[in-house]
Amino acid sequence: MVEAWYMDESQEDQRAPHRQRPNHAVSLEQLRRLGVVYRRLDADNYETDPCLKEIRRAENYSWMDIVTIHKDKLPNYEEKIKTFYEEHLHLDDEIRYILEGSGYFDVRDKDDKWIRISMEKGDMITLPAGIYHRFTLDENNYVKAMRLFVGEPVWTAYNRPADDFPARKQYMKFLADEA
Repeated sequence: MVEAWYMDESQEDQRAPHRQRPNHAVSLEQLRRLGVVYRRLDADNYETDPCLKEIRRAENYSWMDIVTIHKDKLPNYEEKIKTFYEEHLHLDDEIRYILEGSGYFDVRDKDDKWIRISMEKGDMITLPAGIYHRFTLDENNYVKAMRLFVGEPVWTAYNRPADDFPARKQYMKFLADEA
């Protein structure tokens, strides 16, 4: 089951948990109010999983691939890890389904504080277009994930500040409406 918490201010190893002391947990409901959608699926049977098939149909996720993030599997590994960890947003939703391994997605809350979401095998997350976020491996240094898109994939990340994009403005309106 996914776990989330507010991060400490440490600038040390990005792959460490970075929990505040005491821990300040974040619920799935709090994530939902940020537009973050979480699902738990059967990663052992992702190729034939009827739940995944139904999600793809219902959400119109027509394109997918699988990426492995590990020093022996990903070209330009160290550069990619740094790029993934730069705070950015996308103009489309970001959908990731963890098939093996584990890692962290960090998202900003409505007060601009970092929330760390620990993802492991079987976890699927949808980050809404316009949310500032970043990704890093955890201390296991390995994840295999399915990436899903509506239509053709768009890989463009817009590093912060990117507040003038319509996707960001629409996201900020969503947050205001949730308040």
